[in-house]
Amino acid sequence: MKRIPSLDGLRAISITLVVLGHLGKSGHAPLIFKSYYTDLGVDLFFVISGYLITTILLKEHRLTSTISLRDFYIRRAFRIFPAALVFMSLAFIVYWHQFRWYNIVAALLYVSNFDSTRPWIFGQLWSLGVEEQFYLLWPSVLKRWHKHRIVILAGVTVLAPVGQSALYLLKVPGGNYGTWPAVASTLAAGCLLGALNPVLPKVGKWTALILFLVLLFIPLFAANSAGKTLFQLFVLLPVRHLSMAGLLLHVVQMPYRLLNWGPVVWIGRISYSLYLWQQPFCADPSLHSAYLAFLAVAFAAFSYYCVEKPMLRLRDTQTRRELDVPKIESMKSA
Repeated sequence: MKRIPSLDGLRAISITLVVLGHLGKSGHAPLIFKSYYTDLGVDLFFVISGYLITTILLKEHRLTSTISLRDFYIRRAFRIFPAALVFMSLAFIVYWHQFRWYNIVAALLYVSNFDSTRPWIFGQLWSLGVEEQFYLLWPSVLKRWHKHRIVILAGVTVLAPVGQSALYLLKVPGGNYGTWPAVASTLAAGCLLGALNPVLPKVGKWTALILFLVLLFIPLFAANSAGKTLFQLFVLLPVRHLSMAGLLLHVVQMPYRLLNWGPVVWIGRISYSLYLWQQPFCADPSLHSAYLAFLAVAFAAFSYYCVEKPMLRLRDTQTRRELDVPKIESMKSA
């Protein structure tokens, strides 16, 4: 697929919110980012992921009438594993005294989101665990029940708050936020956008402004009672996720120059590596300098150019070879 306009710009916004949120913990960024907008950045990543993966899978299904799970997982493995394994390996060496064997196993198996004892250096890996669990589940569901995809996604959107409420009722801390079921509705919003995109109308600028204001003010709502928590789960969060999806659709339909400006696009392209590497430089409780964020960018750039891009080139080379095999065999038989 060609790159979709504005997605890298949105990724840049997402990672900026995460970095500012972590810097806010040490007083090097306004506290409002830590208190209200860090989760907004992560949720935006999830909505983008749901939209992009669903768009890719549905395009494949449209062209071939099926979805190759093998090819999907090979593509994802080349994209996700190398940069993460480099980061994890160095973290194991530098912070070895903070790990237990089960923290290492959970990280390598991408289930850190279920490991409440993981050390702070792996604090960001919970979202990678959610992504991997999403990759394992959604392509199979979409392949098996392709005709019912809208009903399934709508069901997830409706039932997710019920499950989250049950977790709160069972006194699970934070409603077990960080596990896949607790953020399923966020991913479903992006998946719904990907599934409905061909039939959706254009989102105008005034509508987009309203959606932006919704995203700006909903995080300020204080869910400090049982009633307010239920209102947040059943009303505000679905509205927030759908507003993200609507705003994403708007900037894809009407690409803004800022979101497609070279430096912003570059931050978006290194955002995965930056998400990994911001943790030791921006979330370390013993470090007290905002300038360390520049080191995070430097390490992320190194990871992008020396790990991510070479592995993606290798993936593309392998894909081309596999596509050429049928041609060669056909020529031999002729």
